[in-house]
Amino acid sequence: MNDRQSRLLAAIIDQFIATAGPVGSKKLLESGEFSCSSATIRNEMGALEDEGFLQQPHISAGRIPTASGYRLYVREHMKPSNREAVVRKKFESLKEHYFMQKDQERVYEAVALLTHMIPNVAFATVPHKSRVYYLGLSNVLKQPEFHVDPTLASGMAEVLEDHLTRVLSGMDITDHIQYYIGEENVLEQIHSCSMMVTRYEIRGEEGVIGILGPMRMDYGYNTVALDMITELLRSS
Repeated sequence: MNDRQSRLLAAIIDQFIATAGPVGSKKLLESGEFSCSSATIRNEMGALEDEGFLQQPHISAGRIPTASGYRLYVREHMKPSNREAVVRKKFESLKEHYFMQKDQERVYEAVALLTHMIPNVAFATVPHKSRVYYLGLSNVLKQPEFHVDPTLASGMAEVLEDHLTRVLSGMDITDHIQYYIGEENVLEQIHSCSMMVTRYEIRGEEGVIGILGPMRMDYGYNTVALDMITELLRSS
């Protein structure tokens, strides 16, 4: 294979990869890569076909590469460095979305794990988003306090659904667990409850994780459980 045939094969494969259509001599001349005549290009394409690097799907069509043509292209003509800028731009645009999605999944899984450990509600804010995951309301509804006064359950549900994000954003939350007991809670709906909150960080973004339940909660147990889950988030 001479130099022109080699360059011709590379040009045909590049065009076929981009267009998925057979490549003819006219397209190759229009690319400006070759200064020879159309007849010369057709002759060279015929030679490449005879050598098994190209094939012609129809008599009137241009050529497309064969497996042997692709093999030679990969071995001698492929230049990954020429595509690096395009690939890196795509990668960077998708990478942040990928990690944000993974962050959300990690927070949700942490809340789910904490819910299985405690008989209360577990919640956490999600970095990058003004939303809160919470699970375990059914745990709380089994507590005797909520059987005596059903309005406590509806009040807690209202706070979780409509107000928790705003309440948490107004708190000065640190890396140490803080306890809001009874009327120390901002909202009247949870004056019969206690809230425990602390801060976590994922990839430089901060979030809040905590527990909400009746004042009659096991503070020592919940403190250890919340510490463990928070440490799990911080180390991920």
